[in-house]
Amino acid sequence: MYPNPIIWADYPDLDVIRVDDTYYMVSTTMHMMPGGVILRSYDLIHWEVATYMYDVLEDTPGQRLEDGKSIYSQGMWAASIRYHKGQFYVIFVANDTHKTYLYTATDIEGPWKKQYIEGFYHDCSLLFDDDDRVYLIYGNADIHLTELHADLSGPKPDGLNRIIVREKDKYYLGYEGAHLYKINGKYYAFFIHITPATNGRRTQACYVADSLDGEWTGGEVFNDDMGYFNAGVAQGGIVDTPDGNWYAMLFQDHGAVGRIPVLVPLQFENGWPVFAQEAPKSIDIPSTRPGYEYKPLVGSDDFRYEPDAEGKVRLKDFWQWNHIPNDALWSVTDGAYRIQTGQLSPNLTYAVNTLTQRSMGPACEATVTLDGSQLKDGDYAGISFLISMYGLIALTKEAGQTYLVMLARDSEDRTIFGNLVDSVPGTEYARIPVSGDTVTLKAHGDFVDNNDICTFYYKDGEEWKQLGIGHKMLYKLDHFMGCRIGLFLFSTKEIGGTAAFSNFEYKVLG
Repeated sequence: MYPNPIIWADYPDLDVIRVDDTYYMVSTTMHMMPGGVILRSYDLIHWEVATYMYDVLEDTPGQRLEDGKSIYSQGMWAASIRYHKGQFYVIFVANDTHKTYLYTATDIEGPWKKQYIEGFYHDCSLLFDDDDRVYLIYGNADIHLTELHADLSGPKPDGLNRIIVREKDKYYLGYEGAHLYKINGKYYAFFIHITPATNGRRTQACYVADSLDGEWTGGEVFNDDMGYFNAGVAQGGIVDTPDGNWYAMLFQDHGAVGRIPVLVPLQFENGWPVFAQEAPKSIDIPSTRPGYEYKPLVGSDDFRYEPDAEGKVRLKDFWQWNHIPNDALWSVTDGAYRIQTGQLSPNLTYAVNTLTQRSMGPACEATVTLDGSQLKDGDYAGISFLISMYGLIALTKEAGQTYLVMLARDSEDRTIFGNLVDSVPGTEYARIPVSGDTVTLKAHGDFVDNNDICTFYYKDGEEWKQLGIGHKMLYKLDHFMGCRIGLFLFSTKEIGGTAAFSNFEYKVLG
């Protein structure tokens, strides 16, 4: 038996399919690049990265962290993944560009082709019907059904277009996070929902119809928090195993670590989905490929890479950049992640080329050796837990003297229409002078029972010494993402400083 939730890390807005013996799952990646992660599994429990759909979504100032712009809490949201007649389809919207994207590929590892769908479809779900007609459902509170052209380029002018579900009672979160299926001749639409009756807890709802133009009836089908702070398990896709068992892949809020995947068994009785009364705390599902060894979702790196035939370097799959990187200002070909600044940044959230991995519970820690010999006055380089209320440990220079500092933030950047208006760099809780330019640093995160405390250490000889405070992180909607371990450099006074990170080690604890 394996623990459930199955991954104690931020993988929200899940959609899952099975193609023959292989399961594929897509998750929201918002402002992270590469983006549109698709995971692969043979048992629904253990997962690895199969691919990212894109390296760059749109080359905009906001996605590049330029001119005080960003796409925090925007970017790629809530994708729908389907497989139809030998081709993979992934549809999602981006809330900064207000466009609907379609990515297609014949092989899960690509290449992926990008197209646009006319219109904007919040939390949409794709359905290929038996007659090859194509539909989307989408929306919040009022759920729309729209027929698309056969090439998925946009709505079909004379096609079906109607509201299939409409809120009638008071709600905190209207029906959204749609997932549409046709199973044994019936149509099923699943949603997330919050009403006063659930005391703010998210629940899973389902509506069923015999035809797309018929009446849709339904309501709540699952309401459980696994005894965890009234955090309801909801929103996601359903999938069957080769032997005919059905599971829902949903998520649950787990504080600063993010929204984490939970498996819930279900079955169909008289055409109605009946979920387990509670999400099981442990689960076991037969693997279609017993003994398969999965690549890790997080991990260590010695930063020794060889460029490909085109001279490009592809980092290990567990790394993602915070926004689009500036490729002219980083390298990993000499045993170190070397980064140089090309613009001034007011704080960590606007630091270009911050290299990140998901934090993972119940606790995790990362260590890294930092060479700050090429820093300039006003530079900060180090390791962080990146979230709007971040904590970090960094080398900095002032009047030519090198210091080790610990900073944390209890407030967030203020933006208007994605433009930075006001920012707070954070409170400095500790500062010590450093005689040399190379230090070994450690970042530790404790996520048990929503503790969400990050602490930072430096190595003094063979001893680890804490610097500063244990900082309480909060999950907030300004970033809308779980905290990430990040390696960073930013300049506040002059550009051109350089930092080099080596011997990165990541451990999941507990």
